[in-house]
Amino acid sequence: MATSLDDIRRRIDALDSQVVGLLAQRERLVRAAAAFKSDEQGVRAPARVEQVISRVRALAGEQDASPEVVERVYRTMISAFIDLELTEHHRAAAPDND
Repeated sequence: MATSLDDIRRRIDALDSQVVGLLAQRERLVRAAAAFKSDEQGVRAPARVEQVISRVRALAGEQDASPEVVERVYRTMISAFIDLELTEHHRAAAPDND
């Protein structure tokens, strides 16, 4: 149980460290997945996005978290990773200017 606002903030900071570590792992996997995708539509993968959203909403319910908040966070995160992946695709497709 939390004993003070400072205690809560320390716990949030510790969780943030874990979340950032998990995001870094997810980013490495996203970058690896990019190699298997041949075009922008493969990167955007709207059906896969909806599959992930459905799954995390269910997980949120199991964890007593707000499915709406989890969905919003995931949509934002997925959008950022799609942007990253598209940048990687464009860079890979660009002619080498050496």
